[in-house]
Amino acid sequence: MSAVLSADGPSSTPVESPSPAVPSLKDAQEHATNAASWVEQNWSTWLAIGLRVLLILVIAAALRVVVRRSITKLIDRMGRTGQTVDGSGLGGLLVNAERRRQRSQAIGSVLRSVASFLILGTAALMILGTFQINLAPLLASAGVAGVAIGFGARNLVTDFLSGVFMILEDQYGVGDTVDAGVASGEVIEVGLRVTKLRGADGEIWYVRNGEVKRIGNLSQGWATANVDVTVRSDEDLDRVREVLGDVAAKMGKEEPWNELLWSPVEVLGLDSVLLDSMVVRVSAKTMPGKSLTVERELRWRIKRAFDEAGIRIVGGATAPVDAAPGPDPAAAVAPPSAYASSVSPQSIAASPITPPNTTK
Repeated sequence: MSAVLSADGPSSTPVESPSPAVPSLKDAQEHATNAASWVEQNWSTWLAIGLRVLLILVIAAALRVVVRRSITKLIDRMGRTGQTVDGSGLGGLLVNAERRRQRSQAIGSVLRSVASFLILGTAALMILGTFQINLAPLLASAGVAGVAIGFGARNLVTDFLSGVFMILEDQYGVGDTVDAGVASGEVIEVGLRVTKLRGADGEIWYVRNGEVKRIGNLSQGWATANVDVTVRSDEDLDRVREVLGDVAAKMGKEEPWNELLWSPVEVLGLDSVLLDSMVVRVSAKTMPGKSLTVERELRWRIKRAFDEAGIRIVGGATAPVDAAPGPDPAAAVAPPSAYASSVSPQSIAASPITPPNTTK
């Protein structure tokens, strides 16, 4: 009984915790053998995957370099001297080297960015496919996100695509004077989304490229200066034509008008004939944006030449200037008087006094 009690009672000595098992040499050899066998079984697969990824990266990098160089060469070729316009000699004058350079840089930057995005994006998808990653959920999610973004940012996409085509087609550039319908003025900045215009009063218009339905470029090609001269219907037309021809010939030989005029000033003839006036039209091709300047100078010179030649310029319905004014019909009519009425106090006071009656 005492032995049982002593065994069941609390022990006076603490129980020691078991010490961690130290791996033996046999266990280490077993682990190394398993690792070696796993590597031996899978090294060919990983090597094939690595080589495939490396090959994709090398091909993508080489293709990107080739495409970017091809785009650069194409843009450089576009930036060379342009062909003549309509087979005339104005082509050399219409070529703007700085504008062509800016346009080429913008087009090249857009094309290079698009090419890099497509090549690197395709390479990334191919690498993910090499690692046995299921791309179907990723592509489906990207498609849904693209549709959502397309609906939400359709105006942004429209503006971007319109800006790309405007730059590619060279519809206008910095420094051009354009009429965009919603606003008009001088182009100060051309972007892929917004075009900035400087108005005639100095204001800046921010025009979204997607809102532009039509563009009138007043700085491309050449401009036309038209001046309508209205003279009396009894003027000698041959004399009028001679004076206008002298003005045109003299203006075409003087600075700086000989540079602004790209064709001789022509007298086109009678534009309209009225009862008391005739309209003679004068026209000339000018440097883009200089038509108003040429028109003002032409009017100035034509007015001075007509004054020296005694040719009168009229406008609209004119009254006859040779007829003398008639007499005033109211000049012989006397003003109303208070004595015109016989019962007025003035008439009674001015009436003669009746003489007294002396008969009895």
